[in-house]
Amino acid sequence: MAFQNKHQRVGVFIDVQNLYYSARQMYNAKVNFREIILQAVGKRSLIRAIAYCIKADIKDEHTFFDTLEKIGIEVKAKDIQIFPGGAKKGDWDIGIAMDSIELAPKLDVIVLVSGDGDFCPLVRHLKYAMGCRVEVIAFGRTSSAKLREDADSFFDLDKSKQKFLMPIKTRHAQKQKKDVQNNPKEATV
Repeated sequence: MAFQNKHQRVGVFIDVQNLYYSARQMYNAKVNFREIILQAVGKRSLIRAIAYCIKADIKDEHTFFDTLEKIGIEVKAKDIQIFPGGAKKGDWDIGIAMDSIELAPKLDVIVLVSGDGDFCPLVRHLKYAMGCRVEVIAFGRTSSAKLREDADSFFDLDKSKQKFLMPIKTRHAQKQKKDVQNNPKEATV
């Protein structure tokens, strides 16, 4: 990030679905949210970090939410909407917008962790009406060019993949790990 002052109060707003699908589709990997928070805050003061999630009723969902909370990220989760025709919808765009606008008077910097171009009007409002510096962190390859342009700064996660991504553990990888733990001399790579 370009300009940082240790006295700046920072709020981080994470669009979990946006990052999850970008990491999964482009790199078949998971996002390292701890590293994202460290990047977003730097040496500044973190006032609040919020991750916006859609409940998917999957096996490790509660573990994921607990992990986020352990690293200091508040989790807001809501159920996916299922419409009569079977279509599904789940996003937090309005929730992220409302929270960031409500918290803006207590913040100097708002870090939006999303590449979704729907946030362009929000970014402009936070900058010009609320007086906040707005920084965006996302995967450049799946980010809106307009969002990158509207933000005061943009950090491209694609440029430091090894730092911000973690491999997805497959059943094969878990079996290998278990084999190594049980018989370290016989394990194959």
